[in-house]
Amino acid sequence: MFKEFKTFIARGNVLDLAIGIVIGAAFGAIVNSFVKDVLMPPIGMLLSGVDFSNLFLVLKGSLPDGSTLAQAKAAKGVVTLNYGTFLNEIINFVIIAFAVFLVVKAANRLMPQPAPAPAPPPTKDCPFCCVAIPAAAKRCPNCTSTL
Repeated sequence: MFKEFKTFIARGNVLDLAIGIVIGAAFGAIVNSFVKDVLMPPIGMLLSGVDFSNLFLVLKGSLPDGSTLAQAKAAKGVVTLNYGTFLNEIINFVIIAFAVFLVVKAANRLMPQPAPAPAPPPTKDCPFCCVAIPAAAKRCPNCTSTL
């Protein structure tokens, strides 16, 4: 059983998948930081200082005006709908999807393109049976007529 497991792990696609997951996790952290620390502050500034990460709705309980999401989470008996965090995650997803699109597009350019299929040999119709035959044929394979 150990030998089978070793063979399974040593296959190239398993190693490629593991490397992809590790790199994807690291890339996700970079994108999260980009969205939270670089992209969202200017967008919030353009929208009159709105901080998306602190946008929430109180569903149950009460909080003083101007409370942050951290204060709402710390409050006992308060249930919140954190739509600002959800908006940040949507923006993260779009950025990651676009980055993956760009990587795949670049990789496709580097991959060798398949050779075009060879053109079919020229044909002519047999004057006796009207079947398409190679242009260089001297006898029809269908009716055996001499051409």
